[in-house]
Amino acid sequence: MSDRKTELPDIEAVILAGGMGTRLRSLALDRSKVMVEVKGRPFITYLLDQLDSAGLRKVILCTGHMAYSVESMLGNKYKNLEIIYSKENEPLGTAGALKVAIPYMHVEHILVMNGDSFVEFDMNVLFSFHVERQAFVSIVLTKVEDVSRYGEIEVNSDGEVEHFTEKGNRAGAGWINAGVYLMKKDTICSIPDKTPLSLEKQFFPSLVKEGLYGYKTNERFIDIGTTESFHAAGGFL
Repeated sequence: MSDRKTELPDIEAVILAGGMGTRLRSLALDRSKVMVEVKGRPFITYLLDQLDSAGLRKVILCTGHMAYSVESMLGNKYKNLEIIYSKENEPLGTAGALKVAIPYMHVEHILVMNGDSFVEFDMNVLFSFHVERQAFVSIVLTKVEDVSRYGEIEVNSDGEVEHFTEKGNRAGAGWINAGVYLMKKDTICSIPDKTPLSLEKQFFPSLVKEGLYGYKTNERFIDIGTTESFHAAGGFL
């Protein structure tokens, strides 16, 4: 199948911004992890810039831990983006938090982003990849020199995900989850209600051979999950 660009339809974005940031405790004492500053501004604003540049006009922020620090600093508007907040009242994991946000989703295709990582990708090409394969979920994949910290995702020649390897089980170069997912709203609706669940560890592996694909990009990637990677972000963004 080709990955040619097609006209981008209405897509709403969701940023998962409820993590506690336990490994960044010294940097996030008074704020959510996504609000930790990189080069003088909150990390999440780099994601918002990316969405705004791609032409999206609505983003739902799934908040939890220190939700007030996100809402008080960002408000309801960022450039051309309308910001809507979906707060989990108890920790539900990335999948559970996404399910809570369903009432705010009003289109067929939802772009989901982890709030603590950044990857460059072409939105139009990702969408073409997604619809041509009739995927339920397309995970953006990036190649790293050592997958041991992240875990590895293996795909076939058409991009269909065939296997997940948990982090720590293999070292060396490979393709990893870059923290961006294009998902059908109906697929999000299938997530169990009020159940703590991880997208990466539980929900996505359950979709292997069931419409789960991996879209590879060779563009830049960074995460702020550890103190070391956080400090590297300053030279990246």
